[in-house]
Formats: sequence, structure tokens, C-alpha cells
Amino acid sequence: MRSRKSKIISPESLARKLARRRTKSDKVVFTNGCFDLIHKGHVSYLEAARRLGETLVVALNTDASVRRSKGPARPLNPLADRLEVMAALEAVDYVTWFSADTPLALIQKLNPDVLVKGGDWKPDQIVGSEHVLARGGLVKSLSFVQGRSTTGLIRRARNS
Repeated sequence: MRSRKSKIISPESLARKLARRRTKSDKVVFTNGCFDLIHKGHVSYLEAARRLGETLVVALNTDASVRRSKGPARPLNPLADRLEVMAALEAVDYVTWFSADTPLALIQKLNPDVLVKGGDWKPDQIVGSEHVLARGGLVKSLSFVQGRSTTGLIRRARNS
């Protein structure tokens, strides 16, 4: 088993690594998000994503990107911490990051075979879906674990 530090890799290095190891039988699955507070819903989602291929890549929004999308009170955990927590999960093979508002440029750089997001996204609304589909890949929206969300956790913590 690889160490969690070896799973954290820059976008540029990851693109080179994936290009070298890609074979017809090695499907690369890509997902992205803030993953600010890891909970059961995240773990279930990532395990389901991992079952869609042989390599799971998770791209995290940088802190500035999270603030632009979630507001000035987020993220609760800085990128370095979020990278390490994500890398510690067994289902995850590689963790990288992106600073843009969307991961489109990173998806185009990594060329995943499978692109997944959570159940609140319709496949045709997932950023990068056109790129992945044009390459013959698969785009999936995976279901949520009911009652599990970072927003809900934050709300409960603030109300207690």
C-alpha cells in the first residue's frame, strides 16, 4: 500500500504519470470537489466512483477556489490538510488540485476515461462531460447518501 504522501501529486506530474500508465484495461476515474469535511456520504461516493475503474483521481479546489464558490467562511480546512485526508482514503489512488472555478482545464489535461459527480449533477451538466464523451468515455452522476452533507454538518455544529 502506498503512503498517503505519495498519492498527492501536482496536476502536471499526474498528467505525465497517467499518460505513462494508461492501458486499455486501466480506466482512470476522475471526480472533484471541495471535500472540506469528510463524512460517510463522501466515503460511500468515493468507493462507488472507484468501482468504475482501476484508478481514482480526486481533484480538490484550492482554498481561493472554495471561497469563490462557497463563500468567505470556507474552507474550514486548508488545502494541505484536505489533500492529506483525501489521500488517506483507501479508495483514492491520486489527489491533486485546481485553482480555477471549474476543473475543465485539468480534465482536459488528464483525459480521464470516466467522469463522476454527486447526485445533484445531471450528467450533461457535469463540467468536462463533453470532453470525456468525445473521447469515448463515460460520465455518471452517483447517488447521495441521504442526510449526509458538509453543509448539514456545519449547520448542526453552529447550532449546538
